[in-house]
Amino acid sequence: MKTEKMSKGSLIDRLGVRLAIFLAVALFPLFLISTVQSSSLLREARARSEAALMGETLQAVAGQNRILQQALAEARLLAFTIGPVIEFDRGCNDQMIKTTEANDDLSFAAYIPLDGKMTCSSRDITYDFSGMPLFDQMITPDQSSFLLNPDGPISGQAVIGVIHPVFDKAGKKIGVISLSLPHSSLHTYEDRLGYDTEKALTILTFDTDGRVITSSADPDETEIDLPANRALPALAGTKAATFTARSNSGDERVYAVLELLPDQLYVMGSWPAKAAISMNPIADFSPILVPGMMWLASLLVAYFAMQKLVIGHIKRLSRSLRTFASGRRAVGDLNYASAPREIRLLAQSYEKMTETILHDEAELEDMIHHQEVLLREVHHRVKNNLQLIASIISMQIRKSRTPETKELMKGLQERVISLATIHRGLYQTSGLSDIRADELLPDIVRQITALATGPERRIDIDCHIDKIKLIPDQAVPLSLLLTEAMTNAMKYASSPDGNPDLQIKLTEDDEGLASLVLENSLDEAGPKETGVGSGLGSQLAQAFVQQLNGTMVTSSEGGRYRLTVEFKLALMAEAELRHARDEDDDENEDED
Repeated sequence: MKTEKMSKGSLIDRLGVRLAIFLAVALFPLFLISTVQSSSLLREARARSEAALMGETLQAVAGQNRILQQALAEARLLAFTIGPVIEFDRGCNDQMIKTTEANDDLSFAAYIPLDGKMTCSSRDITYDFSGMPLFDQMITPDQSSFLLNPDGPISGQAVIGVIHPVFDKAGKKIGVISLSLPHSSLHTYEDRLGYDTEKALTILTFDTDGRVITSSADPDETEIDLPANRALPALAGTKAATFTARSNSGDERVYAVLELLPDQLYVMGSWPAKAAISMNPIADFSPILVPGMMWLASLLVAYFAMQKLVIGHIKRLSRSLRTFASGRRAVGDLNYASAPREIRLLAQSYEKMTETILHDEAELEDMIHHQEVLLREVHHRVKNNLQLIASIISMQIRKSRTPETKELMKGLQERVISLATIHRGLYQTSGLSDIRADELLPDIVRQITALATGPERRIDIDCHIDKIKLIPDQAVPLSLLLTEAMTNAMKYASSPDGNPDLQIKLTEDDEGLASLVLENSLDEAGPKETGVGSGLGSQLAQAFVQQLNGTMVTSSEGGRYRLTVEFKLALMAEAELRHARDEDDDENEDED
């Protein structure tokens, strides 16, 4: 039972599981180092991706930058050359027309005085800008500036305004030059560059105040693509920078900010972080994924190697050991030629051990067989001697002259015959160390019944004996007790109808307590004799009960006499220990 519990141990008790745990702990530092290296590679990949985004942004705005730079140069040139022709409307208009004809990207050119009343333009029209917020933004800066007007008052479309102040000879501002670039012309230039829109790259330009000048996305998408934690005015003044942040929509995006015009115009490029980082294949994975897979792969390789080299051989050897320990003497295949040297030596030791055990068991079985034969022979000879003594007593009975002598000799003969019956039962019963009560006692009952009954006296016998195993130290006194009790019971058994009966029972309860019950009928009108008197039979019965370490109780009522003896069944180990103590006492007496 203990072996079975050990075999059903918890999962952690298994060698393979423990080796896997130790290997996992041993390889864990490598996993940490690999994770750190993967994180470093990922950071490097992000840095390269951000640098690549910077290049993509420069490439994407190269056309816009050229257009804006050219428009700004033309605005500056007009601001310096427009002075002599300002007073001449025709000459001023002609110069504006030449400017727009020389640059196909310009849709409108004009000179607007500080009063806001435009009379000089490339379209030879007049327009009053006074009082408009847009005009206030145009005349406020004292340097070049850019304005995004989603609804141009002259063209009626979204335009980029390039503004440059005009000063007189005294250095006093007298007006501004305004050049208009259609917003669509910037997108057209991006298309001519073959810009890849699948990466969702968003390009926008903004001024120092954070006003968006141009955007490659729709106006609604431009706002949600801006970084949520950084305002455009805060990014103004940045020469060149890249960073990763959450957009207003909550998506992670990579941003690149560049200065197009010093302290005037800036460009921001952005695309989703996943698309940016995916430019490097290593960056597509979590920094812990590859090291984790390598760690698990190392564990699996090490585990299967241990299974092949150690655990598999140990399992085979363990199965053979369990089979041998369960009583099956088939050692099985012990071919461990491919096993490591230590396991081969262990298998060889096990094979030698099993050979020694099998040899010793064979010798023990042969010895036990010889002892059993000798013991049976002893019981057989004792039985023959007792039967010889009984025959001599029978001859002496026939020569006796007085009835008292014959009765006394007959009682002695019955006891000798009972002893002979017991030894015959010990000789014939199965087993060597213990004796079956259901094989020994019924034979004694038949012998006593045959001696005590005859044609002139018949007694109905009801015998029930459980299958109880007795040690020899209890089998002999119990048999003798049964003989005395039956002899006395059959002597005094009687009944009014002339058919006395005797019931014999030997039972065992769950606590190992045996109970012997003899019950015989009595004739209440006859002599009031008991089954066990105060003579020799009673003394013998009491002695046998003491040898059994039991108790005896008698009762008589309702025309029935009952004798009950209870005793604790002894185990074979207790009997062997007692015999060992007796042998030691005998040796000590011999020495004395």
